[in-house]
Amino acid sequence: MPRRVMEGVVVSTKQDKTAIVRVERRFLHPLLKKTVRRSKRYHAHDENNTAVEGQTVSIIECAPRSKLKRWELVSAEGAKS
Repeated sequence: MPRRVMEGVVVSTKQDKTAIVRVERRFLHPLLKKTVRRSKRYHAHDENNTAVEGQTVSIIECAPRSKLKRWELVSAEGAKS
């Protein structure tokens, strides 16, 4: 089974080797037919502590690293200043 890949924004890097990434999804409300935005936070493994808050990153599903970490950082685009 292929591993899922998601793109999101780094919200926090206060923990060692961990980045918290907010992934936003958009969908059409079934009754109101209006676009709705929902977001979810994922704890991602960041081995070298390279992530910066505000940065757009890709995360990929992996084997459990700890109680909450089921994702790892794959790539990071430009940092937000």
